[in-house]
Amino acid sequence: MNIEQLNIASLSPDPANARRHPERNLEQIKASLRRFGQQKPIVVDANNVVRAGNGTLAAAKALGWTTIAAVRSELGKTELTAYAITDNRSAELAEWDAEILSATLADPEIGDVGFDPAEIDKLIGRPMEDFTGEELPVEKWLIVVTCKDEADQAELLERFGDDGIKCKALLG
Repeated sequence: MNIEQLNIASLSPDPANARRHPERNLEQIKASLRRFGQQKPIVVDANNVVRAGNGTLAAAKALGWTTIAAVRSELGKTELTAYAITDNRSAELAEWDAEILSATLADPEIGDVGFDPAEIDKLIGRPMEDFTGEELPVEKWLIVVTCKDEADQAELLERFGDDGIKCKALLG
C-alpha cells in the first residue's frame, strides 16, 4: 500500500456515493481532523475520484486543506463501489461496549469525541427521564418473568401493583 499526498483540487467526490454526510457528521469529521490530523488515508481510483473517504475530503476542503493523504486502489470501478459500501456498512454494524465507552467518556481529559451531552449522560449512567417523565435511578435492577398468556400477565401485574411493586408489562 502506497500512501500519496494528493492536491485536494485534483480530487473529485464519488458521484455515485450512496453515503450522505449531514452537518453534524461533517462537523465531527472537521473536529477530528483539527484535533488529531488525518490518521488514515482516503481511497481514490486511477482518475482521482474518491471512492472511500468522501466525508473526510469534504471536511478537509472546508478546513482549507490543500493536500490529503490517499491510497490509490487498483480495484475496478464496480469493486471499488462495492468496497465503499461494505466499508460504510461494516462501521454501521459495529456496536459499542457501553461499559468501556462510558468509563472512557467519564474521563474529562478525553474531551469532545462526537457524543452530545445527553448521549454521554445516558452512557455513563447519569439520571435521565423515561417516557413517563419520572427520573430514572442511576442503577436499576430488573426481573423478567415469563407468563403463560396475557391473562396471567395481567393477574401478576395487578398482584405486584397491590403489593406496591412498580412494574411494567412487556410483550415479547
